[in-house]
Amino acid sequence: MDLYRAIQELYEEKDRLERVIASLEELQRTTDVLGEMPPLPKRRGRKGMSSQERLEVSERMKNYWAGRRKEPRRPPSGE
Repeated sequence: MDLYRAIQELYEEKDRLERVIASLEELQRTTDVLGEMPPLPKRRGRKGMSSQERLEVSERMKNYWAGRRKEPRRPPSGE
């Protein structure tokens, strides 16, 4: 690699980094004036469960599996 070209690329990278740093500093100044960051968008997906809901699910599953163990086992069909 040409040494001159490597130095030129490093200066370009330095300029990009300085612009990013300047924009982040500006964002920090803006949020200091406003007092807080804008709210983040809400998370998608499952909602969390309270401890009471977890207990209810636990009891339901215990009853479900107890019932499954009581059922007679059927031999595999198709053979």
